[in-house]
Amino acid sequence: MSAPFWRDRPTFVTGATGLVGTWLVRRLVEAGADVVCLVRDQVPQSELVKSGLLDRVKVVHGDVCDQALLERALGEYEIDTVLHLAAQTIVGIANKNPISTFETNIGGTWKLLEASRRSPLVKQIVMASSDKAYGDQEKLPYSESTPLEGRHPYDVSKSCADLLATTYAVSYKLPVAITRCGNFYGGGDLNWNRVVPGTIRSILRGERPIIRSDGLYVRDYFYVEDGAAAYMLLAEKLAANPELRGEAFNFSNEIQITVIDLVRKILALMGSNLEPDIKNQATNEIRHQYLSAEKARKMLGWAPSFELEEGLKRAVAWYRENA
Repeated sequence: MSAPFWRDRPTFVTGATGLVGTWLVRRLVEAGADVVCLVRDQVPQSELVKSGLLDRVKVVHGDVCDQALLERALGEYEIDTVLHLAAQTIVGIANKNPISTFETNIGGTWKLLEASRRSPLVKQIVMASSDKAYGDQEKLPYSESTPLEGRHPYDVSKSCADLLATTYAVSYKLPVAITRCGNFYGGGDLNWNRVVPGTIRSILRGERPIIRSDGLYVRDYFYVEDGAAAYMLLAEKLAANPELRGEAFNFSNEIQITVIDLVRKILALMGSNLEPDIKNQATNEIRHQYLSAEKARKMLGWAPSFELEEGLKRAVAWYRENA
């Protein structure tokens, strides 16, 4: 992270109250950026609020689907850099209510891209896609050349948003680059049906951790502080090299671990002998996913700072302190 690059830089963050958004805002504030956050809902339990970070940034209240609001914010605050993280991120919610997920993840993305296109001061945009944009592929690990073939509602929403960023880069020369990350985890995640915070909370309560699936789904887990740093690095590299416009980058520790093994790792870290409660109720989810981060290593000089064990220790410490 280059502090001189960020110092006083007008930076617009969507999804600021989410897991990654909170850690990203923290890093931006520490680097001296002039941060403007788009906030839709008041979430008092959010780390952004509890930590006092929200009092150190400018706040625009509204929805990422409100294009006029986005244009006003980008123009009035003379935004230079846009970091677009706003999304409905829970697979189960997308399965139950696909329309709200499509409206936010797809509609919100094209509205932000169009608002940015109409805002001449915007110089770089980093758009958060996901490993789910690739869909279910036989060839692993996923590289950036893997086709975007989402089939289920959440995955399709990320495939579409990803393609929208590409078309704005190619057709309109919009300076946007794309991140595709594994499953984020870390302190501050309030989505308890996700495996990491849900498991930790159950153990702290003396309850058996619940696994919604059969426990054998394989995922690529990525620590939230590494994710926040990766977004900032990509914005810096895009500013230095406009040829990165339209490029997508996987960010990953390049590990494969089943859900059951991850839960057992957390149980061991927390010194618990509780047995997981395996519900085997998951539907419309990809069985096996993990990413290659070779392109980010070679083109951006990127490497993660946290291995899985260290990231889990930090997450557990956060929840112990904030339980």
